[in-house]
Amino acid sequence: MASLPSTPHTQLPLPLDEVTKASQLPIDFLEPSPQTKLVIGFDCEGVDLCRYGTLCIMQLAFPDAIYLVDAIEGGEMLMRACKPALESSYVTKVIHDCKRDSEALYFQFGIKLHNVVDTQIAYSLTEEQEGRKRPLDDYYISFVGLLADPRYCGISYLEKEEVRVLLRQDPKFWTYRPLSKLMIRAAADDVRFLLYIYDKMLEKLNQRSLWHLSVRGELYCRCFCVNDNGYADWPSLPSTPDDLIADGDAPEEEILSVLDVPPGKMGCVIGKRGSSILSIKESCNAEILFGGSKGPRDKVFIIGPVKQVRKAEAMLKGRMPEIR
Repeated sequence: MASLPSTPHTQLPLPLDEVTKASQLPIDFLEPSPQTKLVIGFDCEGVDLCRYGTLCIMQLAFPDAIYLVDAIEGGEMLMRACKPALESSYVTKVIHDCKRDSEALYFQFGIKLHNVVDTQIAYSLTEEQEGRKRPLDDYYISFVGLLADPRYCGISYLEKEEVRVLLRQDPKFWTYRPLSKLMIRAAADDVRFLLYIYDKMLEKLNQRSLWHLSVRGELYCRCFCVNDNGYADWPSLPSTPDDLIADGDAPEEEILSVLDVPPGKMGCVIGKRGSSILSIKESCNAEILFGGSKGPRDKVFIIGPVKQVRKAEAMLKGRMPEIR
């Protein structure tokens, strides 16, 4: 396959294929193997993308082409054909903020998204590694912000706001067929530069940060896919590299904890303008996430090193003993 251009500014437009049948996708993608490992840019579009929404398009960016997988036209059969690759360790999926995409894939198609490189997580790890800390109330960089950062891409993405306006006006925007030129361009632009950004990030991250990236990617993928079996049907988390263990500086195990909040009490947990949660985040080196309006409601998700997660749990339960 063709290599990526040296800069995104000189990148020629890649061929775009609208996919409604599995036969239109590369065989190396449909049949993952250790002999033909792949790294692809990945994203999903839909209506209220979550367990209860509708996944409409899945974008796959290869170095030499972009495929827009039409989940509406292709339906269950097409998505079933993509399942082995999306769950495969031999296909690395580069995505920005995997949580809702993973949730939609899991509940709508039974797909457990695996082996992701989440550029939102990678950005935070790079900042931490280089001694910079983002404010706790503005911790997650947006995709537009990442594209604009000259260290990674330096591209303005004004069209994103245009699509956001259209989505507010008509939430069913991604359901209409045939795809308009704007829909095609917007979907492609969400994955077009992910492989370039991925290469830039790999240049910066050390082995310890890369391990954190792989583990947190797995934990973020399953975060909102909460079920009754405690994620027992999901793949095992990546093991600690031998080199880190040999150096005597092995990172602490990272986990995902899910706490149940009594109905109607989430506001008390978060506090006025998020003050309660911010104070806990200041004391604990752990991520604290909420389902919000899309759900899962009445649950708090904590991701991080075991001791920090347990500390956050204790602080939350101290504020509200009814939390389980």
